[in-house]
Amino acid sequence: MVHIPWAPHYPVLTERLALRPHRLGDFDDLTIYHSDPEVVRYIPWPVRTPEQTREALASRTRQGTVFEPGQWLVLAMEVRETRRVIGEVLLKYDSETDARGELGYAMAADMAGHGYATEAARAVLKLAFESFGLHRVIARLDARNEASARLLRRLGMRQEAVHLSATFFKGEWTDDLVFALTEDEWRAGRAGGSAR
Repeated sequence: MVHIPWAPHYPVLTERLALRPHRLGDFDDLTIYHSDPEVVRYIPWPVRTPEQTREALASRTRQGTVFEPGQWLVLAMEVRETRRVIGEVLLKYDSETDARGELGYAMAADMAGHGYATEAARAVLKLAFESFGLHRVIARLDARNEASARLLRRLGMRQEAVHLSATFFKGEWTDDLVFALTEDEWRAGRAGGSAR
């Protein structure tokens, strides 16, 4: 049974990160990756101007609690040691009937490759299954986004579908991959030590 509202005790701490709702003071950090064409290449939002980033941030400051299906929980990834916001991790309440969520993330290019996104996503999956009562979490991605597919596999998610030429994305038709993880798979992975 899904437990609403989703309102974890903030910050959600991992080994190196503090996950928390965005604050207006995060503007400079967000501008770094919201305006980077490489970062947003496979993400729905465009390369953002400072003003567009400011508007996006204002919206994100109100996404620290989810009350109903269709809403996204959007959390800043703040490095505990430096206090820099290096990205964001998201969880959508996708379906009440199916107790399903959808995972997403974005990260500054200069911080990629250090395991931060995996660490943040793992913490959000733990919330999804152990606090929010979700049965299944999916992730959708552009099939060309190999780094994201590797991240999802590290989390124990399995690819369950490929949809050819399925989405008209940023001016072209693209293939979509769908990854998924169920609560049972999450718990089995934790027992085996792969989803700490």
